[in-house]
Amino acid sequence: MVDIAENGRTWLLSGPSSSYALHLTEADELLHLHWGPRIALADAEALAVSPLPAYRPFESPLDGREEYPVEGGPRFVRPALSVRTDERRGTEWRFTAYETEGDELRLRFADDGLAITLHYRMRGDVVERWMSLDNGGPARVELLRADAATWTLPEREGWRLSQLHGRWAAESRLTAAPLTYGEKVIGSRRGHTGHQHLPWVALDTDATEERGEVYGCALGWSGSWRIAVAQLPDARVQITGGAGYDDSGLLPLEPGESYTSPVFAGLWSDGGFGGASRTWHAYQRAHVIPDADRDRPVLFNSWEATFFDISEEQQAALARRAAGIGVELFVVDDGWFGARTSDRAGLGDWTPNPDRFPHGLKQLADQVHGLGMQFGIWVEPEMVNPDSDLYRAHPDWVQYQPGRTRTELRNQLVLNLAREDVQEYLWERLDTLLSSAPIDYVKWDFNRCFTDAGWPGEPYPQRLWVDHVRALYALLDRLRAAHPGVAFESCSGGGGRIDLGVLSRTDQVWTSDNTDPLDRLAIQHGFTQIHPARVMAAWVTDSPNTQLNGRASSLRFRFVSAMAGVLGVGGDLTEWTGEELAEARRWVELYKEIRPVVQQGDLYRLRPPSGGLSAVQYVRGDETVVLACLQAQSHGEPVPAVRLRGLDPAASYECRETGEVHRGAVLLHHGLRIGLRGDLDATVVRLRRI
Repeated sequence: MVDIAENGRTWLLSGPSSSYALHLTEADELLHLHWGPRIALADAEALAVSPLPAYRPFESPLDGREEYPVEGGPRFVRPALSVRTDERRGTEWRFTAYETEGDELRLRFADDGLAITLHYRMRGDVVERWMSLDNGGPARVELLRADAATWTLPEREGWRLSQLHGRWAAESRLTAAPLTYGEKVIGSRRGHTGHQHLPWVALDTDATEERGEVYGCALGWSGSWRIAVAQLPDARVQITGGAGYDDSGLLPLEPGESYTSPVFAGLWSDGGFGGASRTWHAYQRAHVIPDADRDRPVLFNSWEATFFDISEEQQAALARRAAGIGVELFVVDDGWFGARTSDRAGLGDWTPNPDRFPHGLKQLADQVHGLGMQFGIWVEPEMVNPDSDLYRAHPDWVQYQPGRTRTELRNQLVLNLAREDVQEYLWERLDTLLSSAPIDYVKWDFNRCFTDAGWPGEPYPQRLWVDHVRALYALLDRLRAAHPGVAFESCSGGGGRIDLGVLSRTDQVWTSDNTDPLDRLAIQHGFTQIHPARVMAAWVTDSPNTQLNGRASSLRFRFVSAMAGVLGVGGDLTEWTGEELAEARRWVELYKEIRPVVQQGDLYRLRPPSGGLSAVQYVRGDETVVLACLQAQSHGEPVPAVRLRGLDPAASYECRETGEVHRGAVLLHHGLRIGLRGDLDATVVRLRRI
């Protein structure tokens, strides 16, 4: 909902429990007024009356108060917008108009032919912000920086900054630290979102998991990005973010051209970090994730079972085992195409290997469908091996710097997807592939970062950093439109490309290449700070975990850990015993029963994975599911009770683990005693309101 003052210079966006207000002064200075608890338009108008502080030497009264600071004029904070022409640099804009369309507010400004529009939209309690530029002048304008938004926080003492950091196989690690004066900058200069940081930050002063004010911001961009959190000299805090890591240049805008930034979304919650997470999750299920109301199927992926050594007969044997334990989607991973017998060859040649799949993929896909499962494949379209037919035909299609040593990571190069001929090649190859067999699912991987991001012959080669992502989005959109029955998963060596931008075009994401169930508890704890279980793919693989740490774990522990998201199986089922297969089938059957609650319910993190017991809870309607894992237990130490949340204190709940009936008030205040012990290291508890 958008409320507008009679003078047309104060605007108020409101959701169920929060409001966002801004005001335009007579001098065309766009000021931030309020972001927090819901207020009325009269309250916003009263805030608009407050004058800017008086001038103080070496300071600007605008700094920390402007809604979207530009470069130029009496400003010293980091600018969200920085442009230049052949004659000058900076922006001196004037307000031209505002307009509303549905729930979107647009504020329009102009500067010598350059039209600048700030966009606002309230989705529940999440504010979506982005900006667009249109060059209506006679000269080229170079965009050095065009951030999506700047967020201004109210004055508080003792801000604390939370973020998600990590590396390959250790993504989404939650960390928090006091915010100090100056800037804290996170981002990626790798060409993709990156394993090192998710584009999300949260700020609080004294919040807990379920109480206190939390401000959060998340960027929807799948390329290089930057978020800067600044505590200014007067203690005010601003958060600025957008595409691109540095200010070396995003794009040139020729006359008639335009640029639209990604969305930078923000929320305020007074329900602690858990309340903020549930708001993020509901927002993504309602407005970001395609077909989010459809539960994702249980899948089997062949990678850890076979690696590159695959064949049609072997995959069919695995498919029969997978169907036997109740799997619903069978996915053939790397190694099915071209000369792909290792990671040294074949990328770019997206046709089935005739020796391994003499009948193409259709015969295997038909067999999989005959077993009652969907069929999926792995691809890595943005990459190419030097040992491939594609590279031999088009060596100029890769990113490279002339006269410099070429970097190969994982024996592969990055295709320059910004080129139209590369885009058309990938469209033709992938469209043909998806039309050649009944394929239901594509795991889309991205296994190396940009290093030699050059484009010989292009007058403005740095544009490939933006145009690569634009082309990726356009290709995914085109494929989804042409093949509406195909689901897509975003993968980048695990969690290297997870953000609101790619999630708007994919059905789930591969959270991490680390499938160790104990390690996954911490990864999933961080991931759910921003993203819902509905997209969080998690596999049960073999024990010991020979790929990473050699740790042995029970099949029970592996399943309960993976059931916290979209359940998958990735072990070598041909080596599992009959007893293990029977137990796996029981777990899969149980997951299917609780899946609507896990994938669509409200998530409560009851106990973080830092102590002996880790527990998460999901609530949907009258049903509640608790997944608990006992990581360690000292001799003689009882397993602590877990206090449940999100229940009706006046209601009674039947507990499926024990068959007992518990009062909601008892579960909320005293907790539920879960029957875990050293030899029973994980469990699933189901409660139903009676």
